[in-house]
This record gives sequence, structure tokens and C-alpha cells, in this order.
Amino acid sequence: MMHPDHPFHAGELAAQDRAGGGPGGHGIREAMPDQHREFFEHLPYAVISGLDLRGHPALTMVAGPPGFIAAPNPLTLSITGALDPQDPMAACLVPGAPYGLIGIDFANRRRNRANGRVAAATKAGYWLVVDQSFGNCPQYIQRRTVEQVERSAGDFEAFTELDSAAQAQIEAADTFFVATAAMGPNGGVDASHRGGRPGFVKVEGDTLTIPDFRGNRYFNTLGNMLSWPRAALLFPDFATGDLLHLQGTTEVLWDADGFKGAERLWRFKVEQGWRRKAAVPLRWTFLDESPVNARTGTWAEAA
Repeated sequence: MMHPDHPFHAGELAAQDRAGGGPGGHGIREAMPDQHREFFEHLPYAVISGLDLRGHPALTMVAGPPGFIAAPNPLTLSITGALDPQDPMAACLVPGAPYGLIGIDFANRRRNRANGRVAAATKAGYWLVVDQSFGNCPQYIQRRTVEQVERSAGDFEAFTELDSAAQAQIEAADTFFVATAAMGPNGGVDASHRGGRPGFVKVEGDTLTIPDFRGNRYFNTLGNMLSWPRAALLFPDFATGDLLHLQGTTEVLWDADGFKGAERLWRFKVEQGWRRKAAVPLRWTFLDESPVNARTGTWAEAA
């Protein structure tokens, strides 16, 4: 249940105050409007986050034919299909556990989010209760079309340090997703999208530095980091369907250090990760980058 005056927890309010103020949060609803329900039901993929057995954030991409996500009423979502046992999220979606879901249609730059708790988990899929529902602006989303492919999931690899292949994938990325969490009043688990020009994520060994561009000023992600400095990142390879999962600790840097378009930065220190080959039976084709990318930079330029 949200606070009667606002939907934010203490960390989000602290981040908003540190950044010079935030909105009232009136766009965050306690139930899904019809347009959000219809949006989720037409998607062939979405990103969902939760807490693993240690209580650390994790996230993954789920996929299926349009309709595999259903919204039978404003307070319920269902996902058809259980996760692969090797997926870091496989043990997270148990009854009573918190989740964060972001649906994103790269083709038209629409995205909507839902947060809540798992009602039921079976071999057939998951039932989710919606506590918060809200949309996001189309900024920093690169347009892509998607098609389903026949595939067999490939190798699974766990690691504790980034190898050259992982570093190269991150440095070339124009899109990734981040999971964070904060417990207590108005808290929960969040899944969020980040986008920019290739090269907007800096890799130094096992530490990533990421610009924080202007957004909705809710500060869900950074507010969670202030409350609990742990996160998980997901880097999809749109050409192969590979997924790169990372878990680690975070630090918010309120100085943007001259990075074009950034209002602040944050760091992520990798503690462990997983590489899952052909994990998603989808392939995307790049169309064009977000128009607002023109006002953002890269680390090569910042240097």
C-alpha cells in the first residue's frame, strides 16, 4: 500500500532532495489502466527483477508469443512459462516475493512498469499482484524491430571477473537494464531501462561508471541505491539473444564530471555474473537511435 500523500520511500525522497526536487508522483497508480494492460499483452518480451536467495537484486528477460503476458484485471499480471533453472532469477519468483517488471516496445519507444509481489508460481508460469503501475517517457530508447527465431539455449557460464568479451559487450552497448531494491514503507524491487550512445558505459577492470541522464525525477533507481547499495545489471545482445547478467555494489556520484548530458554518475562494482548463450528466442534489428542521444556524450569524448 502506498503512502497516502506520495508513493516514494525515504531513499527516493533523499535522492530527489539532493537533486533539487522531485515530482509528486501522481503518475504512479495502485492499479493498471487499460492501456497498460493492453500494452503488456501485446509484448513478446519483458524484463523482470526480484531478490535472489541471498536477498540480492537479480533480473532477467522473459519472452514468448504475444499474449504470454496477460492482464486479466487491473491488479493482476500472469506470465506463461517457467524460467530456465540456470537463470539467476529462477529462484526469485516464489509466492510472496517482491518483483519489478518493465515492458518495453523498442519499435515505438513505449515502456510501462509494474511493481508488486508474486501471488503464485507453477511449472506453467507466474501470477503477479500489481501494487504500483506507471509509464515512462520514450527518452534514450533505441528503435529496433524484433522477430522470433527457433533456437536451442546455448552454454551457461558463471564468473567473478569480467573477461575481455564481457568488457567489449558492455562498452559497445547502447541499452541495458538495472534492478535495485529498498525494503520498508513504499519500498520494493524495481526494474529500469538505461540507454545512450555506444560507449556511454565506461569499463575499468570490474568497475562500470554510468552517466545518469535527465528522466522523470522519480529517482526510483538512485533512491534504491541510497537505501541499499546493491544492484544487478542485464546486458542483452540483440543480434544473438545472449544475456549477460551482473551482480554487485553501487555508489552514487553527484558530480557528472563533465560528461555531456549527464546530471550525475553512478558506479557499479562487479562481484559475480553469468553469461547465457541464446537465452532469448528473439533477434532484434536496429532502426535508429533515440533523438535525445544527440545531447549526450560518450566516455571517449569525455576523455
